[in-house]
Amino acid sequence: MIAPFATLAFLLILWLSAVVFAEMFGRYGSRVLDAFRGTTPNDAPIMTVSARPKRMAITYRRPLRASPQLRVAA
Repeated sequence: MIAPFATLAFLLILWLSAVVFAEMFGRYGSRVLDAFRGTTPNDAPIMTVSARPKRMAITYRRPLRASPQLRVAA
């Protein structure tokens, strides 16, 4: 007797997930398709970012000298 109710609950959950997915795809589907095509949507604002790369200071480290204890350990 529990099998028909379990089947009904499963089908109800499956139907609800399909409805939610269809609603989400209807809302964001054009964005997804544009992303697959590699184009931007027409209503999207184009942002320009002006930045200048910062010069990084290069630090030089002196090579370490092995002490006699380390040489013996190796």
